[in-house]
Amino acid sequence: MKLKFLIPIAITLAVILLFHYTKIFAVKLYPVAANLTIFLTFFTSIFSKETVIQKFAKMLEGGVLNDFTSNYTRKLTYVWCIFSLINLIISIVTVFMEEKYWALYNGCISYIAIGAIFAIEYPIRIILRKKYQK
Repeated sequence: MKLKFLIPIAITLAVILLFHYTKIFAVKLYPVAANLTIFLTFFTSIFSKETVIQKFAKMLEGGVLNDFTSNYTRKLTYVWCIFSLINLIISIVTVFMEEKYWALYNGCISYIAIGAIFAIEYPIRIILRKKYQK
């Protein structure tokens, strides 16, 4: 099916519409479930031979990681674990706040924070790669 990418979009829109028109409290748990899934994905991968980020890096690097990349991606997994745990805790707290605060954090601030992590990490990776891969 070529339109598989539409499934998460449709589910997200359905949840937004359900929340908006019914004010069902449980719908506020959607970001909690999503953040819990992300946290558990990163956290459980720490105990594996390869972390999730190492597996992605292997795909991008052609199947083999040098020592720098392997170590860097493992440490990056720790960073994402900490970040996703903080994001999870905040999303849980916002469930008990007014809808405007819940929407502000879960619909805007959390995405800005994720983008900031990517924006900060990328130049660090480039600088460290140049420094340690001579």
